[in-house]
Amino acid sequence: MSTNWYKSAAPFRTVNRKLVHGSAFGLGGLLYLQVWLPLTGLAIPCVFLKVTGLYCPGCGMTRAVLSILRLDFYQAFRYNALLFLLLPLFLAYGITQKTGRKRLGSGIMAVMLIMTLGYGLLRNFPAFAWLAPTTI
Repeated sequence: MSTNWYKSAAPFRTVNRKLVHGSAFGLGGLLYLQVWLPLTGLAIPCVFLKVTGLYCPGCGMTRAVLSILRLDFYQAFRYNALLFLLLPLFLAYGITQKTGRKRLGSGIMAVMLIMTLGYGLLRNFPAFAWLAPTTI
């Protein structure tokens, strides 16, 4: 009898484990952004920018997240607008995967990939300099 109860409780243990791991990952990221960076100033540099001198699609993403944590959405958008474009699409992608609509999810993923590549290219042209991350 107790064996059946143990087997029926298995999905709840999995959800709790994922919640704990996700929370620990989020807390670690928050500590990195709010404690480690201000204290040390040792950020992860963009290797692509260092090697090529061009902005990658992720340049300014850390500063954008820090601005969002300070509730400064305007400055976050100036650092990296792609974050605001991809976030709703990523949420939609997650929903399609959970509901079993794999084909729609694949289409959303393709759109996100095309947007990311296009954003990475455009932000390096002078006509689209407004897409480059700001320095302040």
